[in-house]
Amino acid sequence: MYKKILMAYNGTQEGRTALLECADLAAFVHAETHLLSVATMPSSMFLTEGFVPEELIDEEKKRMQAVLDEGLQILTQRGFKVTGHLAVGEPVEEISRLARELGCDLIVLGHKQQHSFAARWWRGSVGATLLDVAPCSILITVTDVRKS
Repeated sequence: MYKKILMAYNGTQEGRTALLECADLAAFVHAETHLLSVATMPSSMFLTEGFVPEELIDEEKKRMQAVLDEGLQILTQRGFKVTGHLAVGEPVEEISRLARELGCDLIVLGHKQQHSFAARWWRGSVGATLLDVAPCSILITVTDVRKS
């Protein structure tokens, strides 16, 4: 079954849901578990300024390190052994890169359902894009915004 699982974690409610589901699955199959948080800059910032100031990158890295630490703490408090990773870049690229590098069998991430066409179109989807480049299977846990 699954020997190595990569959980992409961004600290959102749907991310926490995925984190706990991933932990349950990893425990069930006795999989090596890795937790990834990705520090990224909004593309609008890059497009308007032409570059991203180092201070903003450092601030985003600190913020995402805190998110990663939170996820690691949640899992270790529940008795799971997990390895944390912090990356800087585009989430889809970093998730697929690390999954390939580690030889993962499964990527887990959370998703908040968007019920309007405009919301889905405008926001885009890491999960949908990841489907095209992932080196392994993907499990997407879904949080319905109507139930949140």
